[in-house]
Amino acid sequence: MQQKRIGVLVMSYGTPESIEGIEAYYTHIRRGHSPTPEQLHDLTSRYEAIVGGVFPLRENTDKQVKALEAMLNEKHPDTTFVCYQGLKHASPYIEDGVESMARDGIEQAVGVVLAPHYSVMSVGGYVKRAKDKAEALGVQMSFVRSYHLHPKLIEALSVRVAEGLGKFEGVDKDRVKVIFTAHSLPEKILEMNDPYPEQLLETSKAIASEVGITNWQFGWQSAGQTGVPWLGPDILDVLQTIAEEKQAEQVLICPIGFVSDHLEILYDLDIEAQKTAKELGLQLARTRSLNTDPLYIETLGDVVYAELGNSKRS
Repeated sequence: MQQKRIGVLVMSYGTPESIEGIEAYYTHIRRGHSPTPEQLHDLTSRYEAIVGGVFPLRENTDKQVKALEAMLNEKHPDTTFVCYQGLKHASPYIEDGVESMARDGIEQAVGVVLAPHYSVMSVGGYVKRAKDKAEALGVQMSFVRSYHLHPKLIEALSVRVAEGLGKFEGVDKDRVKVIFTAHSLPEKILEMNDPYPEQLLETSKAIASEVGITNWQFGWQSAGQTGVPWLGPDILDVLQTIAEEKQAEQVLICPIGFVSDHLEILYDLDIEAQKTAKELGLQLARTRSLNTDPLYIETLGDVVYAELGNSKRS
């Protein structure tokens, strides 16, 4: 008897595959409106500033998807799992991933986003697009909404914070200011009672408790330039305040809202925030990204398998 095949749609924001693809990518983010020459130059220069350009960014996600498929099949040999990618702003788009499943004869699937924290404006948008396409094609699909307090995720991040604190030789860990960060979203989510800010704080508190630190705060990063207020304080403003108020001389950033090395890590933190810190006389380090850490891949596998069980019972 042939084993049941379960599709897993692994969704993420997406990045261009080359420098030449940046304009099309940016146009998609802007809902079909081409960027101005200045905007295109700014984004292109950010990608060019990263060591290796755009290529490692795609590769990181590809590796996570392959690792998840391998882990699911190794851990649950009674079922065949097939992972598909679905990107928000680049090919293969979310809808393409669902179409590939349907073409391959997949009848049941689970969707998961490479972002542990739920917001109706982020994860919610991914889920809606996948759900609409799955319903149109007759694929039965359920979704993981968040996994921000999964023990293995907290363990993986705690290990990184403890390791990061060790970068400041001879400095007591209580004297290092730890800043947890995530991608900012428009302030209007607060009026919607969106769980995003609270889930991020819950993750931060869980890590702080695990590592045994009290000198920490939360900061936002990578806000869009859309003309509406975004959640703050921004990480650059946080660094300014720390320096002005002489709160600390050493700062460790742990970007808990991001699960792999990409533009918001390699440019916004490693280049932009690092430059600001140096100008302010602060010693700044950041924690390693999760990428294909087995604990993170196991987190994804656990929540996908649990969601599969939930969907069977409902």
